[in-house]
Amino acid sequence: MATSPVGVLPPKPVVERDNVVIRFAGDSGDGMQVTGMQFTNESVFAGNEIGTLPDFPAEIRAPTGTLYGVSAFQVNFSSQSVYTPGDDLDALVVMNPAALKTNLADLKQNGLLILDKAEFNEPNLKKAQYAKSPLDDGSLDKYQLYPVEITKMTTLALKDMNLPNRSVMRCRNFFALGVVSWLYNRPIEPTVKWITERFKKNTEVLEANTLALKAGYNLGENTELFASSYDIKPAKIAPGLYRNITGNTATAIGFVAAAKKAGLPLFLGSYPITPASDVLHDLSTLKNFNVYTFQAEDEIAGIGSALGAAFGGSIAITTTSGPGMNLKAETIGLAAVVELPLIITNIQRSGPSTGMPTKPEQSDLLQALYGRHGEAPLPVIAASSPADCFFAAYEAVRIAVKYMTPVILLTDGYLANASEPWLLPSSADLPEVNVEFRTDPQGFFPYLRDEDTLARPWVRPGTPGLEHRVGGLEKDYLTGNISYAPSNHEQMVRVRYRKMAKITQDIPPTKINGPESGKLLIIGWGSTYGSITAAVKGFQEQGKSVSHIHLRHLNPLPADLGDILSRFEKILVPEMNMGQLLRVLRAEYLVDAVGLNKIQGRPFKVSEITARISRMLEE
Repeated sequence: MATSPVGVLPPKPVVERDNVVIRFAGDSGDGMQVTGMQFTNESVFAGNEIGTLPDFPAEIRAPTGTLYGVSAFQVNFSSQSVYTPGDDLDALVVMNPAALKTNLADLKQNGLLILDKAEFNEPNLKKAQYAKSPLDDGSLDKYQLYPVEITKMTTLALKDMNLPNRSVMRCRNFFALGVVSWLYNRPIEPTVKWITERFKKNTEVLEANTLALKAGYNLGENTELFASSYDIKPAKIAPGLYRNITGNTATAIGFVAAAKKAGLPLFLGSYPITPASDVLHDLSTLKNFNVYTFQAEDEIAGIGSALGAAFGGSIAITTTSGPGMNLKAETIGLAAVVELPLIITNIQRSGPSTGMPTKPEQSDLLQALYGRHGEAPLPVIAASSPADCFFAAYEAVRIAVKYMTPVILLTDGYLANASEPWLLPSSADLPEVNVEFRTDPQGFFPYLRDEDTLARPWVRPGTPGLEHRVGGLEKDYLTGNISYAPSNHEQMVRVRYRKMAKITQDIPPTKINGPESGKLLIIGWGSTYGSITAAVKGFQEQGKSVSHIHLRHLNPLPADLGDILSRFEKILVPEMNMGQLLRVLRAEYLVDAVGLNKIQGRPFKVSEITARISRMLEE
């Protein structure tokens, strides 16, 4: 039997796993979002499929160490296909007692629990509302507990730099990242590169974070803290150029790609609001692509400037969340009446009112469909995954300019901040975004419509001979002049509805995941895609008659949807609301669909949908 040389530790065993769900949690100042994103990037470089779920505190400056200030980042990394950020946790890394208390319930029995031992002192325990330390009362016995001296070891690693204590504390997250990177055989080179680029103007911070990262990695390698490490093999993915992308970044790039395809400048008029602000931030860095961004003084000014840009002949965008949609409603109605291409992006969050501004919800669908005074129908498109935000944004622009109409694009806080690998598409493979401005004054009328789309002509201001008025008062069916004639008003209302119906010719046949008829059909929209897909996949592998369709176009609905619904015995509609799509389907198609509703500011777990499907199959 071979033995190791004297003084040399034998190599530690490596346990192979198919997938791992890990969550980093700490105070909002502990850098958990950075830690999670860098661990995600390491996993992408390792070739794994990934799904993430950032979780931000709603309070901007919550008191340090309190339950209200906990920030977390969850990563599901796997050698197999990943559809969600995972249900229960295999590993939990916490930086203080408050993070432990708010996240422990999600950790599996016998799961790995890594914590910063030094932070479990009397003041922090009191802030987290612990009567006594959980390290001493046996409440953590059902987990694999690793109380690591993260603060102490980070201080030792940086002692020669003579940094102030505050600067040392800011490096603890990279020490923790180093420990976990070793534990799961993650390559730390991508993180070292990120630190180098991020802090190249502050060499002291650069060196400190790099030392902390490597110290944490070496702790796992050179001590007996962990008996083994874990390996997750690369996933089998289609060849091509990938990048890790969040939903907000994908949305921004989708708008730019559509504008470039149309050959027009892109204008974003927006007011910062969680969780939509990153679209504004991302687009503001892309000015070299003929992108113009305007941070307005309020929501009304944001959409007003965007509508003006649409009138001027630009691809025009405004972004917001639920409360902002309330404020933009009047101008959305104006955009519908003057029939200009404007994209209103609503990145939904929990409401009503301010609600839970950092938590996701799907509660604005009925608002998107009907939330305007008068009869003002608009196309509504929803993205289904972080990467799909690119294609949904692109499609929204294409529909808007083809049919000369405002379009509402729905994502939510989960999609906006979550990330996944994205296979970069070729520009040549993207649909054309055809734009034609009217320049011929012969026979021109502002509301002379195209026969195929019922779109009115798009005219740049100042085009000779094509002067015309626009405004909120009802206008003549052809000339655009103000008209109060009863029959003309009805004609204008009806033609706008007919134009919405025309859009169905641009909606491809609905894709059915599973049998085209049978026992049970699951219908979803938006960010429920991943959880539904994973749940349905499990039943299909058992040979059960379960199918799934996911709707991108919510207004108008696909032309073939009614026929599809008629072919199934039961219909289940999971939504992060009280049943808004369910209400629409029951009204439109008179089907006895049932809802599965979750309104907790959290995405569905796969297990929640699986349990409901099982009940419906057994009934």
